[in-house]
Amino acid sequence: MKTIGQSLAPFKVEGVKPGFNLPEENGVSAFETITETSFPGKWKILYFYPKDFTFVCPTEIVAYNKLTRDFEDRDAVLLGGSSDNEFVKLAWRREHADLSKLSNWQFADTTGSLIDQLGIRHEAGVALRATFIIDPNNVIQHVTVNNLDVGRNPEETLRILDALQTGELCACNRAPGGETL
Repeated sequence: MKTIGQSLAPFKVEGVKPGFNLPEENGVSAFETITETSFPGKWKILYFYPKDFTFVCPTEIVAYNKLTRDFEDRDAVLLGGSSDNEFVKLAWRREHADLSKLSNWQFADTTGSLIDQLGIRHEAGVALRATFIIDPNNVIQHVTVNNLDVGRNPEETLRILDALQTGELCACNRAPGGETL
């Protein structure tokens, strides 16, 4: 599993833009390829969930969605995804009222290449419920991984982002002489 201090290697997934429920709206495509160079200068919050149309996932996605502005205020982009394709994500947005016109990005890692790069594939073949906070230089600054049925608290993700952006270290990260460990 990739961990803190490691960089994202090149990757390519299909992104589903915020605010779309159909593949094309007003002549604009809902889809855009996302790579490690997308969103320059931004922090990236990558949160993975096992499958679309499951029972725990919408709760988390809706909770992240409610915090979209808070993450944007911190120069961070929310990107939630699974190995299901981009059309399934749009169908889920249309079928689940709370996901309609979602205000953050979703992504389809249909080949599982990003899931495998990060080392978060469950033996069932789906992504574990993992969250990565990645700085503007594409360096992983935080990782949490939960089992399939254990949800996350998006407010905790926001709190951790705040802590990372302040650059302050808690006393537990300092040696007795005061130097950083």
